[in-house]
Amino acid sequence: MDSPHQIDLAGSNDDIARWIWKTLVPKTGPASFVQPEVLRAIEKLRWEAQGNGNIKWDDRFEMLLDYIEESLTSKSCFSSESKSEIRRDLDRLRNFLPPNELTDDSQIPELPYVEDDLYDRLRDHLIEFCRDHPQLIPYTPDPEQYR
Repeated sequence: MDSPHQIDLAGSNDDIARWIWKTLVPKTGPASFVQPEVLRAIEKLRWEAQGNGNIKWDDRFEMLLDYIEESLTSKSCFSSESKSEIRRDLDRLRNFLPPNELTDDSQIPELPYVEDDLYDRLRDHLIEFCRDHPQLIPYTPDPEQYR
């Protein structure tokens, strides 16, 4: 299947993300371009938290967080406030209490983040980046990344 050369920016952020996912994210393994790879990383993190409570968390998930941060916060299309918001959200995903270490209910807010708002916000930042950079940017996968 031939890949398009740029992202279809028609519709809402949800529409664009859905198009990227269906068109550019492979069923397995990393994407060939930066924009869909960032989306894949966001969704991998969402799935691990919501589906598994981060029980499989390892340094490869940390690599996904680092990749998202590097890919988005280095871009000039984002204001310093947006970059701070991205970093804050990624820090929240990075710093959690594993469920098996929960000792009392006061720690519940420290558990892995499972609400959609944070992941959706990261996705919306990605779509903002896509609107500024619709041309697909080639991505060379890290051979150490198996998530």
